[in-house]
Amino acid sequence: MKKQTAVASLKESIRLLEIKQAEEGEILKEQFRITFESFKPINLIKNSIKELTGSSEIKATLFETIFSIVTGYITKKIMIKSDGNTFLRIVGVMLQFGVTNLLAKNAESIRNYITELIDKFLHPAEETVPETEV
Repeated sequence: MKKQTAVASLKESIRLLEIKQAEEGEILKEQFRITFESFKPINLIKNSIKELTGSSEIKATLFETIFSIVTGYITKKIMIKSDGNTFLRIVGVMLQFGVTNLLAKNAESIRNYITELIDKFLHPAEETVPETEV
């Protein structure tokens, strides 16, 4: 009888291990699916953008760069008309490069100045009238 108990115990252990193996196999398949989805190019791009937009330092740097480039380009377009003159086009590119570099180096102070102007416009200071004693 002891032999039958050992055999039954062994069969029960095998059955439990098979159940555990099936559960772990399902977990492994799910993890593989999640990993596969995360490596799709669109998901890689989305995650990269989320990381970029999450950092305030990167946002500030990106803003400064875009602001500098756009301002330099607009300056070039305003100052130099595209008439085909090679000399003027070279001067325009140099002007654009100079303005872009100037704005990039002073972006923090320019941003602070613009922020102060916007604050003054949106929240004008109220004049305080001195109280007179009665």
